[in-house]
Amino acid sequence: MTLAGLAPRKRRKRAPAEHTPAEQHPIAQVVLDVQALHLGQTFDYFIDEKDSEAAQPGVLVRVRFGGQRVSGVIWARTDTSDTPRSSIRYIERVLSPDVLVPASMREDIGLVAKAYGGTRANILRFAVPPRVAKVETEQRLAASFRRPVGGSLPDNTQGGFAGRGTNPDGTKLAGSTFAVASTVSEGAAQGYRRLTANYADVNVLHDALTGQRFQSFVFDSLPGAQEWQRNMAWMVATALSAGKAAVVELPTMREVEDLMHMLRNYGLKPFAPAPAGGWVGDVAVLNAETMPAADRYRTYLAVALGQVKVVIGTRAVMYAPVEGPALFAILEDAAYQNMDGMMPYPQARGVMRLRAKSHGGVFVAMANARTPQSQWENTGPGTVETPVSGYSTTIHPLASPLKDATPWVRWLNRDELARLADPSIGARVPHTAVHVLSKALESGPVLLSIPQDSVSETLSCAKCHRQARCAKCSGPLQLPADRRDSTPRCRWCGAAAINWKCPGCGHERMRVVRVGAAGTAAELAGLFRGVPVVLSSKTQGLVRDVACQPMIVIATPGFEPRVRPVSAEQGSAGHEYRAVAVLDAWTSLYALGVDARLDTLTAWMRAVSLCAPRSRGGQALILGETDPALAQSLMLWDSRILAAKDLEERVETGMPPAVAAACVWGRRDAVMTLMQRIGALGGDWTACGELPGMLGPVPIAQPDTVDARELEATADRVKAVIRVPQSRRAELAARLHRETARHVASREPGELRFRVDPKDLI
Repeated sequence: MTLAGLAPRKRRKRAPAEHTPAEQHPIAQVVLDVQALHLGQTFDYFIDEKDSEAAQPGVLVRVRFGGQRVSGVIWARTDTSDTPRSSIRYIERVLSPDVLVPASMREDIGLVAKAYGGTRANILRFAVPPRVAKVETEQRLAASFRRPVGGSLPDNTQGGFAGRGTNPDGTKLAGSTFAVASTVSEGAAQGYRRLTANYADVNVLHDALTGQRFQSFVFDSLPGAQEWQRNMAWMVATALSAGKAAVVELPTMREVEDLMHMLRNYGLKPFAPAPAGGWVGDVAVLNAETMPAADRYRTYLAVALGQVKVVIGTRAVMYAPVEGPALFAILEDAAYQNMDGMMPYPQARGVMRLRAKSHGGVFVAMANARTPQSQWENTGPGTVETPVSGYSTTIHPLASPLKDATPWVRWLNRDELARLADPSIGARVPHTAVHVLSKALESGPVLLSIPQDSVSETLSCAKCHRQARCAKCSGPLQLPADRRDSTPRCRWCGAAAINWKCPGCGHERMRVVRVGAAGTAAELAGLFRGVPVVLSSKTQGLVRDVACQPMIVIATPGFEPRVRPVSAEQGSAGHEYRAVAVLDAWTSLYALGVDARLDTLTAWMRAVSLCAPRSRGGQALILGETDPALAQSLMLWDSRILAAKDLEERVETGMPPAVAAACVWGRRDAVMTLMQRIGALGGDWTACGELPGMLGPVPIAQPDTVDARELEATADRVKAVIRVPQSRRAELAARLHRETARHVASREPGELRFRVDPKDLI
């Protein structure tokens, strides 16, 4: 459009650019940054001869797709294509000559996408950070220098680390080695002597770390303020001494900082700017949430180019592009932070184990509280190999060191308080606990662990207070959101609880129990007058550390401050609480979810592990009623008790890991159509053994970010669970992927999503 009286501008037609196909392998198979499930295949493009040297598999390129420009990664180069030659376009530009996705990483991405029912583009979105061009020049400068791992730089160098170690196509250089400083090897040998005195079968783990074949381990750690850091640092140092890379996934950045401090004791330095220019270091931190884009891309590029051998961090680190046999270790594999929040929702534990097996490396799941998944892999009935699980060897503490390292744990329930003739039975903090905590405050800080500040609602027996569960599938009962319907329903299968009776006492009435913790600091300030009180929680803010001085620290799970020594004479005792008390233990009886007891024990063990051992007078208290299996697991510091009980119940009720399961949610008609297409309604998956293959559907809330115009479309939103034998897990992921892609490609109405191996089924 032009103004009146003005002639339109004449546009000169540009002559089409002349292209010459590359002489060798002129066709590039490109994975595009397109997240739709039905567009998960590679797309063919011509490579111009002038770009042939730079356009290697694994590099980032820009191409035309439809009417827009999109980024992509060259997956492979071939000579022929099934696409007609006239329909193949040329790659417009090679964005970076660096191989961002090496050959082994491309293979891993394909395996992860297949295991969780997604596409390679879905996984690339998580794995490869956004490109920052200025970083690449810095890294090429640093890549031209070499130095030993754990060693120091000569004064006349400008930066660097180990050499690239890879060819342009992403394969490993022949004879590429990484020198290791003597401090790393000496520290690993010293740590091995300490572990053999405290744990059984450590020699098997040591042989695996120095060997060349895949092995999987479950590591039950001793209590102690710095115990897991020492064990994890030893594994990293041993892997480095054997010439292997190490990838360690941790729940939060607090654990990353703890481990980094311990790795410094081995002489390993963080990947950071050097005074003379460039970035150097032995240990890189990878975090997708808080790291600036440039720092994350710099770290990823350094790992991809082989400049850094050790990568630690939160969930994003599970995609670190390491080469060859490597150590893949995860801490607290039951943590909610371990699942990605977008399709196909991969779990860190499964991804790390899958990659370790693909690389011929070592996988280690370390935790205070063993998960039912780890128990199933170690001793479970019918353990089978799946893409993300299989048999694992256990590393468990020896009896004598365990007794010395564990604080004296006491369960102050009604029976125990009655035996002690405590007149304050029923109080939140009975007199016996006040006496123990007051005595501990004479020499140092005391930690009080309280439940989360949020309030939840559940149903229990009105007589014996046992949690009300469904007679059909053992799921927790709840009142429907619509108060006009007063019939309790199961949160798992949606069945109505008609003529319900408590299996414990036979009572027929239920009561609503509201779980929560508030005003704890004000309440305890009256019991311990004149003692400083520190509160650390999500609502009050995180307190990173406190001095090793008399004070009361009140913290919710995951927000426990570390203890900081105030003098060198305190030694190891300067990092410990003198006593730890778990308040409101009765709330664990009403926690919802399949992993409710496991999450409770994990939180309790995390808090008690910060306490001094009984040899230094450390005591831990469980205040209130709770499941005996929880109390025994904590008192004996043997999470196998609860894990074995959980696994037995899951085998009986048909819950993971006894079976493979997936959650499907969206609009009711879309969910039910998918279930019919995959065989859960009238097909071969109608039953899973003697149990129904499908649970639900049950209504679920609308998304928090739903737009007002979408309210009508999301009004009837439901969730269902599909269960199959573990041996058919791979087929479950494939069917869900195929039918969901069909739903999207056909433009069938309604939201439809799925998640394989969810953390929780509700």
